[in-house]
Amino acid sequence: MPIHARFNVTNLAIGTLGARAARPHIKPMRWADRNIETLDPRLIPGAIALISLGALAIAFTAEFGFGLEPCVLCRYQQAAYAAAAAVGLTALAPPLSPYARTLLVALCGAVFLAGAGIAFYHVGVEQHWWGSLGACGGGIPGEISLADLKAQLTTKQPKACDEVDWTLFGISMATYNVGMYLLMTAFSLIGARGLLRAMDR
Repeated sequence: MPIHARFNVTNLAIGTLGARAARPHIKPMRWADRNIETLDPRLIPGAIALISLGALAIAFTAEFGFGLEPCVLCRYQQAAYAAAAAVGLTALAPPLSPYARTLLVALCGAVFLAGAGIAFYHVGVEQHWWGSLGACGGGIPGEISLADLKAQLTTKQPKACDEVDWTLFGISMATYNVGMYLLMTAFSLIGARGLLRAMDR
C-alpha cells in the first residue's frame, strides 16, 4: 500500500475515534427501570399481593392438607406474608395517587425484609446457632413443680422451633423463606424505584 494511502487510513481511524470520544456519555437506563416504567403501575402491587397470597396458600395447604404443624416463628413468617398482601391490595385502590402507591410498594419491601430477618432467625434456631424464643416450646424448665409438670403433660405444648418436619433437597422451609423474602424485597424496592422514575417523566 502506498505511504500516502496508509496515512489517510490512519487519519480516518483517528478521526473516527476522536468523534466517538467527543460524543456526550449517556448512561443507559437499566433494563428493570426501563421496563417497569412502561408497565401499568398496578401490576407491581398486584404481583406482590398475588405472590404473598400464594405463599400463604402453600403454608396452609401444608398445615391442613398434610398435617405439618407450624411453630411460632412459622406463624410470624406467615404474618409477614399476610401484611405484604394487605399492603399490596391496598396499593391497588383506584383513588390512590401515584406517590402513595409508590410508598406502599416500598413499604412492602420493608415488610419482606423483616420477614427475611425472622426466617433467618428461624434457620439459626433449626441449626442450633442460637437459642429459641420461650414461646417456641420444646423445653422443660429446670425448676418445675409436680402440678405444673402434670399440667404440661395434659396440655398440648407449642411445637419446638428447632424441629424440622419437612425438607426439599435437604433444605427447610425457613431457609427457602429467607431466599423468597430477599427476592421479594428486591422486587418491591426496584418496583418502587421504577414507579418513582415514571412519576418524574
